[in-house]
Amino acid sequence: MNYAVLLPKIFNYPLTYKSKKKISFKVGDIVEVPFGKTKEIGVIWDSLQKTSKKINIRSIEKKITDSTINKNLIKYINWFSVYNIASKGMILKMCIGDKQNLFKEEKIYEENINIKKSYYSLNTTQKKALVDLEKFGNKFSVSVLQGVTGSGKTIVYFERIKKLIQENKQVLVLFPEIFLTNQFKKRFLDFFGFEPAIWHSKITPKNKRKIWQGIIKKKIKLVVGARSALLLPFKDLGLIIVDEEHDPSYKQEEGIIYNARDMAIARASIEDIPINLITSIPSLETFNNIKNKKYNCTLIKKRYNDYPLPESRVINLNLKKITNSSISEETINIVNEYLEKKNQVLFFLNRRGYSPFLICKKCGFKHSCPNCSIYLTYHKISDFLICHHCGFKSKKENKCKNEENDCDFSMYGPGVEKVFEEIKIIFPSKNIKIFSSDYLSKKKDEEKIFKDIEDNKIDILVGTQMISKGFNFPKLNCIVVVDADFSGKGYDLRTTEKNIQLYNQLSGRAGRFSSKSIIIYQTVLPTQQTLNDLIINNPEKFLENELDLRKKNNLPPFKRLIAIIVSAKSKMDSFRGAQEIKKKILDLTDLEVLGPVDSPIYRLKRKFRTRLLIRSQNDAMAQKIIGKTLNNLKISSKIKLTVDVDPINFA
Repeated sequence: MNYAVLLPKIFNYPLTYKSKKKISFKVGDIVEVPFGKTKEIGVIWDSLQKTSKKINIRSIEKKITDSTINKNLIKYINWFSVYNIASKGMILKMCIGDKQNLFKEEKIYEENINIKKSYYSLNTTQKKALVDLEKFGNKFSVSVLQGVTGSGKTIVYFERIKKLIQENKQVLVLFPEIFLTNQFKKRFLDFFGFEPAIWHSKITPKNKRKIWQGIIKKKIKLVVGARSALLLPFKDLGLIIVDEEHDPSYKQEEGIIYNARDMAIARASIEDIPINLITSIPSLETFNNIKNKKYNCTLIKKRYNDYPLPESRVINLNLKKITNSSISEETINIVNEYLEKKNQVLFFLNRRGYSPFLICKKCGFKHSCPNCSIYLTYHKISDFLICHHCGFKSKKENKCKNEENDCDFSMYGPGVEKVFEEIKIIFPSKNIKIFSSDYLSKKKDEEKIFKDIEDNKIDILVGTQMISKGFNFPKLNCIVVVDADFSGKGYDLRTTEKNIQLYNQLSGRAGRFSSKSIIIYQTVLPTQQTLNDLIINNPEKFLENELDLRKKNNLPPFKRLIAIIVSAKSKMDSFRGAQEIKKKILDLTDLEVLGPVDSPIYRLKRKFRTRLLIRSQNDAMAQKIIGKTLNNLKISSKIKLTVDVDPINFA
């Protein structure tokens, strides 16, 4: 008998194998098959690939494990492939890996489930929110839990998870950042009495095997993970939670490009289970679906124990005397008041490094990346210039064109390290730490800084965007946004939306356990309406205005955008390739194709990049047509295609 076997490789279709003698297999079995001169692990798929070619059908070697892949997961991978115009084999690789990395026998990771009586008690609003989430039952539904920062949304969905675990169901909780999964581990332990399985790209292969095998054997009930956890082989999934659903980090930009929030909703639909989206300000797509009654929504309008939201203060940097400092005198005075009361202070700047770039005062030289069309960012602590796209490093020394000596550099624009240096001078007696991914690469560094913050051993934090996401710092009551920007400039039509969500999240870090807290916005654009809407806590007004604007301009969520990026070693090959692809798409479809144009970052990792943008009706039919068209193209080996469905970044 012949069987379809999908291999975790670039193929978009299963290969055909036969069984030996009277051995039979069923869909979802994990098997070993010959492939070329080697042996590969694959999965018995749901349908044979039709072909008119005469092929030599080889035999399946053996079944690898008694565990099987759920038919719903196979259906999900098929759908995921069509929606994101990505190969089924590479999506399967995200699920099972390749070779035998997940099938080596391990002592299974099994939770010691002993749910203790919670010392948290839900207030009236939280109880109502829980009832709202539960009233749609165990079938597919999308419910949004929207609450102001610090309102106790997490405890509401903890209660819902607890009931499902007691019913022997599995639950997946997604977070946008790896750092958040580790901090939440402690909160889960406090609430549930056991640690959840933590899944993300940085865990060891041995732990991956333990968790993967524990999930497929239904020994693990609760998984907390980043994007890749979506493809885990759950056997009896009962609920998916997407925390911080608005966060742009849910978009996977490398390898297979996809939005984990949207893919989580699709998996819930295929599994026929509920999904809860958790947010303080919803993404525009989610807001639109709430308006159109596609999603249910429950609101928590007050903070837990009625602690007030932080006071907002705007400081107009245009009115201040021009100095070399990024921090105004008014800001310093306010910060001192909070430090005297033993409160913690956060200075926030969403720029890594010391300075975006260096410029020679004499010849104007700027360090550029040899691999990418961008300037290098200077990191003073390591004394290196670094490309944040390809990782290239360089020393800052350079022979000046106008002098015999080296360049004399001035620094353009402050980065987090420069602000850190300034603050050390302003507050010399205080313990000051940087909270940035560059400084928290090791788990022990991460654990130490969290403990020091919670024990109030750190007076001042200087942080980048990652600090805004869900962290709970009890003594943090003053936040300074060093350079609040609502200009909407950049390569992303969602820039302003993301900024208002970012600053709202950021303000939520302050005053979670205090009756007096403040967030200071230092800005050169103090009159912007977006900033005013944020300060009076009226994000809905912004979202309504933004929806109107998007509708008038035929932009998402009212139309679908699909980007095709053509990259090549030569600029001419890249542009010509994009022209040929556009012609083929126009010949075979009635889709609107914009471009080709150079990408704003037109050279990345030594490849020139040209973009096409396809605009279509808001359904999945466009992906089917484009996917079929691209699969039938004879693409030159000189170019590489990348497809980005629902792009959020146009760089």
